[in-house]
Amino acid sequence: MQELEETNTISAIEFDGEVLGLLDQRHLPAVERWLRIADIDAAIAAIRDLVVRGAPAIGITAAYATVLAARHRGEDIAAWQRDLDRLEQARPTAVNLSWAVARMRRCAAACGRLDPERLLEQARAIHREDIAANRAMASAGAALIEPGSGVLTHCNTGALATGGVGTALGVIVEAWRLGRVDRVFADETRPWLQGSRLTAWELARQNVPFRVIVEGAAASLMASGDVDWVITGADRIAANGDVANKIGTYMLAVLARHHGVRCMVVAPSSTIDPALGSGADIFIEERDASEIWKAAGLDGEAAGFRAWNPVFDVTPANLVDCIVTESGAHFPPYDFGPPAGTPEP
Repeated sequence: MQELEETNTISAIEFDGEVLGLLDQRHLPAVERWLRIADIDAAIAAIRDLVVRGAPAIGITAAYATVLAARHRGEDIAAWQRDLDRLEQARPTAVNLSWAVARMRRCAAACGRLDPERLLEQARAIHREDIAANRAMASAGAALIEPGSGVLTHCNTGALATGGVGTALGVIVEAWRLGRVDRVFADETRPWLQGSRLTAWELARQNVPFRVIVEGAAASLMASGDVDWVITGADRIAANGDVANKIGTYMLAVLARHHGVRCMVVAPSSTIDPALGSGADIFIEERDASEIWKAAGLDGEAAGFRAWNPVFDVTPANLVDCIVTESGAHFPPYDFGPPAGTPEP
């Protein structure tokens, strides 16, 4: 993996050509445990069970998973395509997954056969491009933040969620290093606590001072004047700029607008889905309600208890002050649709 080295000291995805290594994010920060993924079924389970999460990281993992499937299937491209159909359903909201799988399908089609080495080259290219995109987004987003600012972020959008330094968290860390940010707050992000477990772990590893808050403290924090920007990632962005992200993002955007706090979304262009006109068209994944009870320390659902556990929500574009991609900062009104006259894919 020498060619994919990054100055960031945190890496959650490694591939030696035969086995995919994933840092198991379910056990952080208590235990740093790596899983060895040798086939596509294990990769699908890892994506579905949140061993790896974050839209860019899911896309990279999926690309490498198609290589594992190709090595297993030999010349049977039809069986390989069926494997990829199953892979796409592991986490249906994050568009980077389907985007990466589609790119690997095109690579195989261009070869006219299953060529694991060509597919590996393509997967490594996806990984390299994400590293470069992360750097570009960190620079573009940090430039928008005034010196002395306070920022609040939600979920985890750092190196654990990407192939490089991160999306939203990459911006925050870069802005802190440049002296533009001096107050960092991270939502705990229930029910999986990606903020208090993963974002906190990353910020501590990078020696960035921060404080974790419960989601219910966000309004009071904004009212205190300590926050100038809410900065989040995205799992899918519609053509009109509506953003699907971790559940709770919409709430923060509404609170930010009320308190005069600006809202920045940071995501690679692969997260934009120009085929979707608005957020109303985005499928929202729901997970088992048992995750909520487990987060509360309960072994299972108590009699008479019910829960609703959507993983994402949609923030309307009119609540987003800017969207930062590797091509730079975009401002309202957003138009990420295909250029006029572009044929349907």
